[in-house]
Amino acid sequence: MTVSKIILITGVSSGFGRALAQEALNSGYRVVGTVRNDAAKTAFEALNTARAFARVLDITDFNAIEGIIADVEASIGPIDVLVNNAGYGHEGVMEESPLEDMKRQFDVNVFGAVAMTKAVVPFMRQRRHGHILNITSMGGFITMPGIAYYCGSKFALEGISEVLGKELKPFNIAVTAVAPGSFRTDWAGRSMVRTPRTIADYDPLFDPIRQAREEKNGKQLGDPAKAARAMLVAIESDSPPAHLLLGSDALGLVRDKLKALASEIDIWESVTRSTDG
Repeated sequence: MTVSKIILITGVSSGFGRALAQEALNSGYRVVGTVRNDAAKTAFEALNTARAFARVLDITDFNAIEGIIADVEASIGPIDVLVNNAGYGHEGVMEESPLEDMKRQFDVNVFGAVAMTKAVVPFMRQRRHGHILNITSMGGFITMPGIAYYCGSKFALEGISEVLGKELKPFNIAVTAVAPGSFRTDWAGRSMVRTPRTIADYDPLFDPIRQAREEKNGKQLGDPAKAARAMLVAIESDSPPAHLLLGSDALGLVRDKLKALASEIDIWESVTRSTDG
């Protein structure tokens, strides 16, 4: 790894974005981070006056993204790694949650990541070099009541990442979907949007889930700094994975899901095969 390698990370003001930016700076990378305002820009660039660069960008301002990327390429240098980290969690029973909440969730978690990727890929393709990390979630594999819009967005990003990896492999561009479990970030705290409860029928199912999440917030098993170091291992690998789970909770839950899925496929195999010609 050379000191000139550039990583662009969306959403570097907190959580995984800030942790990864700090680890990358400590490892000698130049880091470009997107932030939401000038105060956050000043704070981020103060982390390292020589190698930390911030750009003010709302990733749902899709028309602004190409200009930002072109400016980074021209004024700072070639983007070697793009990390689509910016995102948030939506909590709410689907029947109670307005469609507008779903649109906003997908605009940030899916369309923002895709728009960033579409702006960066032409440069990487021309250079025949690059790596894209999309921060998804174990919620892109497993589900639980009350986060349908969030899981939907992360399932979508997992699928898009996998397809993109196949499309970009001929150009020496790797794509890794990073799926964290529960970490001590703001995801379940101030960063989470919660739809107000309105239908009492769901109380027995959902109230214990919401209460458990609130009680667990800040006490999760996962350490964001260790997640950042794990992501750097993937970034520096000669053969990075298409999917990377982070956290023993994610590992256990996803393995359980895959076992249950395999069992269900086996049980219904005769019905599945019955539809052939």
